Amino acid sequence: MNQQAFRGSGWRSPRPGAKPRLSQQAFRGSGWRSPRPGARPRFSQLALVVAAVALFAGACSSSDEPSTQPGASVTAPAPKGAANAGGGTLTVFAAASLTESFTALGKEFEAKHPGTSVKFSFAGSSTLVQQLTNGAKADVFASADQANLDKAVQGGVIDGQPTVFATNKLAIAVAPGNPKGIKSFADLNKAGLTVLTCAPQVPCGAAAKKVETATGVTLKPKSEEQDVKQVLNKVASGDADAGLVYVTDVTSSAGKVDKVDFPEAAQAVNSYPIAAVKGGQADLAKQFSDFVLGTEGKNELAKVGFGPAQ
Repeated sequence: MNQQAFRGSGWRSPRPGAKPRLSQQAFRGSGWRSPRPGARPRFSQLALVVAAVALFAGACSSSDEPSTQPGASVTAPAPKGAANAGGGTLTVFAAASLTESFTALGKEFEAKHPGTSVKFSFAGSSTLVQQLTNGAKADVFASADQANLDKAVQGGVIDGQPTVFATNKLAIAVAPGNPKGIKSFADLNKAGLTVLTCAPQVPCGAAAKKVETATGVTLKPKSEEQDVKQVLNKVASGDADAGLVYVTDVTSSAGKVDKVDFPEAAQAVNSYPIAAVKGGQADLAKQFSDFVLGTEGKNELAKVGFGPAQ
């Protein structure tokens, strides 16, 4: 098509940003006329119309594309799933003596990690190790002593290096007002007393055995319980006169039981390690462990009497 024919078409370049319109005037100016019935259209007329329509369509298409001129911004679509990144359920196996502290820390952790929920399983550390080695699923394991954490490592269920986050020691739990007048570890062998301890494989029971060795006093408990909360609850309910528990358990149950400290407890201080469980959510487990080891964790643990890591 020559320039003269194109000028005669009546087509004009649209204003920047405006969609061009092909008016009737443009068609009239193109020189095209409807052919007489039976007559074959001339090639030059058809070519002119096709060229004009092609220019019109091309201009419309280009005006719908994002601007690529300097200074123009094009927003890329957000990656799929970006809004739902993170979150999930964190499962924590923790020693029974951590019930109050970890429950509070779990709520704080959830508040700082929207979309994440923390599910706890509290029991004696030895029971938790047995569950883990039998295939129970968890992300974090917090033990009340190093011995049971070592068993979990030997059982192949721990991922990475455990870290000690707190310490604890024993105390004697008695009924409010201490009606039996218990003042020392040796007093637990008084005639007529109903005394409870934890089983030897449970951290609080193992600590009791260490105190027996240090003092030369061998206790004769009515029963040996599977976790420290069972001992505490039986003293609180009046089913026992006294029980060996942790300092933190008595503090957490203020008003339900009283506490009798004894110096020999310093001979059996338990260290509390925490570790990620193999096959669990490693990143989320690390975040929770770091939270327990951090300022928030230390403050919450100190409220009930846990000592610092040693």
